[in-house]
Amino acid sequence: MLNRYARAFFAKLFAPLAAELLRRGISPDAVTIFGTLGLLVGGLVLYPMGELFWGSALMGAMAFTDMIDGNMARQSGRSSPWGAFLDSSMDRIGDGAIFGGLVLFFAGSGQGANAYLALACLIAGFLTSYVKARAEGLGLRCEGGIAERADRVVVILVTTGLVGLFLPMWVLTAAMSLLAAASAFTVAQRVAMVHAQTRPV
Repeated sequence: MLNRYARAFFAKLFAPLAAELLRRGISPDAVTIFGTLGLLVGGLVLYPMGELFWGSALMGAMAFTDMIDGNMARQSGRSSPWGAFLDSSMDRIGDGAIFGGLVLFFAGSGQGANAYLALACLIAGFLTSYVKARAEGLGLRCEGGIAERADRVVVILVTTGLVGLFLPMWVLTAAMSLLAAASAFTVAQRVAMVHAQTRPV
């Protein structure tokens, strides 16, 4: 959902920064990798330490590199299958850092039920991306759904950050429950879309 409404806005917003990075000789791939490293630090270092706000703030900032690198590739005319492959692969690492970090935090603080919820979000999110990639690898259309990657990342980072500041933990529990359910429903939506394209006429 956010992909439809926010991507064009942020593309314009980050265009000057993307141009400046290109002028300084920085490549889109470097920005992609830098953003992923920031996500790893926020998720797998700060979250397990209990720094939910600062971990979310760092990863929220790093998440914007996903738009900046694409903007740089378009401006420089260097969009390529390699860039798309690298970007998608780093997205999976970033998702793993966010939800894996929450699993570690909850497990370390004795919140087993929340740890399982975070794990459910991680699995459902990965499955959502896998279904799309597998379908498109077969030449089929598979996109959309109520919980795309941008939606999942925004919901979990904003909620976790606010819980790290002042909201009670049950808010994060509720958000993860809804996110896991929405992700599972998105998988079902995409499976149905693929089935509709492959069933005999």
